[in-house]
Amino acid sequence: MRRLEYKWLVGITFVLGLIMQILDMTVLNVALATLGREFHVGEGTLQWVLTGYMISLAVFVPSSGWIADRFGSKRTFQLAVVLFTLASVLCGLATEMWMLIGARILQGVGGGMLVPVGQAMLFRAFPADERAKASAVLSVPITIAPTLGPLLGGVLVEYASWRWIFFINVPVGAIALLFTVLFLREEQRDRPGRFDLPGFVLAGAGLAALLVGLDQGAQAGWTSPPVWGTLLAAAALLSGLVLRELRTPEPMLDLRLLGDRLFGTGNALLVCSTGAIFGTLFLLPLFLQNLRGYSPFESGLVLMPQALAMLATTQVVSRLYGRVGPRPLLLIGFTVLISVGLALQLLNTRTPVWFLVLLLMWLGLGMGLMMTPLQTAAFARISGSAMGHASSLFNASRQVATALGTAVCATIFVALVETYSAAADLTAPGAAEQVQMAAYRGAFLTSIGFGALGLLLSLRVRNADAAATLDPTARRGRRRFRKQADTTTVR
Repeated sequence: MRRLEYKWLVGITFVLGLIMQILDMTVLNVALATLGREFHVGEGTLQWVLTGYMISLAVFVPSSGWIADRFGSKRTFQLAVVLFTLASVLCGLATEMWMLIGARILQGVGGGMLVPVGQAMLFRAFPADERAKASAVLSVPITIAPTLGPLLGGVLVEYASWRWIFFINVPVGAIALLFTVLFLREEQRDRPGRFDLPGFVLAGAGLAALLVGLDQGAQAGWTSPPVWGTLLAAAALLSGLVLRELRTPEPMLDLRLLGDRLFGTGNALLVCSTGAIFGTLFLLPLFLQNLRGYSPFESGLVLMPQALAMLATTQVVSRLYGRVGPRPLLLIGFTVLISVGLALQLLNTRTPVWFLVLLLMWLGLGMGLMMTPLQTAAFARISGSAMGHASSLFNASRQVATALGTAVCATIFVALVETYSAAADLTAPGAAEQVQMAAYRGAFLTSIGFGALGLLLSLRVRNADAAATLDPTARRGRRRFRKQADTTTVR
């Protein structure tokens, strides 16, 4: 049997780790109500199962680049997998809520290092003109795991035990660790620089405060003193971070990388695309379960075609990218995203399921068109030595974008429900459903806003800037064509 190339071994290892992390996040959401009954706690305490993980993730995502440079990417990835897997076992064995929360915090430490370090290893392993293939590798867990998570979580909670939503990570983690030990090479910089303690504190505390503030604002309301106090603290900490990191020669989070046209625009596009997509995918299951009466398992089945369409599109785009470049793919992708937001305005309680499935497949098409060019072009001019810091920054943007998209959609939905309820006669038959339906349609408009901003930002992306990631044969063909055209004109 022919031995796999090293780049594919790195890809398989990272996919295993990423599947473990994403499955854990999506499976847990289904089991929250069960955990509340098991430990006899209310929503306030239960929320810390999610918030504790979010905080530790926010602390270690920014620092993961320096840790990998200092101790080696392979060693850091191994540590991340071990911590995540061990914490999963501790979560499954928890007998008190404080034990579960503590284990979730430990999980966040592993998760905060796992994704940025793995992504940096993947992009180093693939040559620049093959990174579209690397992005296609990433699309597998990113599309499949969120879809399988609710289905798997529902089955485990109903037919086994809530403890198995954590134990299921153990075999995946063990295989990922085995691949890391057997096949991966060590990558270590000669001079990783001194540990930037002020940058570590400011980045971790600022990002954690921002994520918690966005999450709590969507739930408790933005006028709540703890919410705006947390957001003000986040603004102060992140402002201090910018001043600190731009002045120090060896920053924890290298914000200077955002000065690169492609990388800076790529981070902004990531916020637009992730904000729109996660906001929409946050609301659709609620619509299906609250207004259509679907179970979590049934709503997961309705959402599955979206993931399959995205996966199929990504595989095609990874081959197309080298010939057409990122710009046209991004423009088409964001246009599709806007059209989904417009089509969602037709949604009502009697909308046929087939229409929603087709619409979700169209959304998956748009997501597939955006994912590969966005990730590939963003790292086009990032050197191998800066890849760890760039990946940390990119994943920090992803965390903020996810929280922002969900918070904006949830806030608009709640505000519209209150506004429409005040103006409606809720005693009339079907009035409450009509109010909620109108609120859903209004909240879905946020995807149009995010998509329109992304469409405008895509105009800043130039194929010439991403030349290193394009197909060399296609580039030579285009140059030859231009040369022939110039010669013809001269004649």
